[in-house]
Amino acid sequence: MRALIVKEVRGFLGSLIGHIVIVVFLLITGLFLWVFPDNILDLGYADLGPLFFIAPWVFLFLVPAITMRSFSEERRTGTIELLLTKPITELRLVLAKYVAAVLLVALALLPTLVYYWSVGDLAEPKWNIDTGGTWGSYIGLFFLAACFAAIGLFASALTESQIVAFLIAVVLCFTLFIGLQLVADFNVLGALEGPIKGVSIQQHYESMSRGVIDGRDVLYFLGVIGIFLLLTRAVIQSRTW
Repeated sequence: MRALIVKEVRGFLGSLIGHIVIVVFLLITGLFLWVFPDNILDLGYADLGPLFFIAPWVFLFLVPAITMRSFSEERRTGTIELLLTKPITELRLVLAKYVAAVLLVALALLPTLVYYWSVGDLAEPKWNIDTGGTWGSYIGLFFLAACFAAIGLFASALTESQIVAFLIAVVLCFTLFIGLQLVADFNVLGALEGPIKGVSIQQHYESMSRGVIDGRDVLYFLGVIGIFLLLTRAVIQSRTW
């Protein structure tokens, strides 16, 4: 399993798309944080709000770009059958690819800590920044990206086409992130509005962004991740039926 994780990470970092994904994420978040209107310098107070506002929308496209080749490429080249003959269960195979995807997301997120240091150092007085809210937002953003990775892995297992896998993942991620919230906001569902909003990733992400790590939010993210990983395993197992 460890060898497969290392292989996946090396394969991504050794490809052009790997470097593009990381550079694009840092470029877009950096522009919104320091250059575009309503940036930190314009706001006049030490807050990483612009980063945590735009990052989920960037991850909405970049995480599916990371995961789209996970199983689609294996199916297209026929190497999925070779992997399934190895002494490794379908679940461990799915977990290995998932861990590799999450590590890549964390690798893209890690350089943004420079933004945190810069904002804290520029604050007057120094480090006059909401540390609890900032770290809560980082944890929420990591869980959100981890959910997107599980969804993207499921989409990749459904098809041989990386483009189709990317599109399916984007639609599913958008639906769970903001789509359900938009449906509930129409105020036509009555008593169902609360439960539908409760299924939305955005509501739990915003809850963590306040700096309070609620066990219910953590369980929600872990539940979504677990469901999509089990669905991915079911799709992989269906090839042997």
